[in-house]
Amino acid sequence: MGRTADYSRQSCTIAGTLEVIGDPWTLLVIRDAFNGVSRFEQWQERLGVARNVLAARLKTLVQHGVLEPRLYSERPPRNEYVLTAKGKDLYGVLVTLHAWGAKHVYGEENAGLKMVHKTCEHDLNPRIACAHCNEIVKPRDIQLIHDRNRPTVGEVMPAKDEAA
Repeated sequence: MGRTADYSRQSCTIAGTLEVIGDPWTLLVIRDAFNGVSRFEQWQERLGVARNVLAARLKTLVQHGVLEPRLYSERPPRNEYVLTAKGKDLYGVLVTLHAWGAKHVYGEENAGLKMVHKTCEHDLNPRIACAHCNEIVKPRDIQLIHDRNRPTVGEVMPAKDEAA
């Protein structure tokens, strides 16, 4: 896939996440899936990505359970790809990436896309909140507790040659 990063020896959930969604184009495929794109040709047209690269990304996302193929044509056989529950859990990641990019890459005035919260009709400014108490969580509010026996990414993910 043209990627050189090897996270297999890392014992880190972020590294494990990058193993699934860290390839170039992958998050844009997921972004478009949230926006209703479900067919290979639609992604290819919207993204302008090489067909072999797109096919590889879709295959990986299916292997990791982020997208699910569904047959929409038998002759010729063609699949569309829909987000699974696992894929839908990436929603918050995309919203916060958008907010970061709007603030730090484009600048709020030049972002080109504004997210508005329908309930209050204000610009969406995503925050991280504790699901237990609903308190907004800041970095200083988090305590990291490391499990020294945590497996590595390579131990919890199938080897690339096994997944193919």
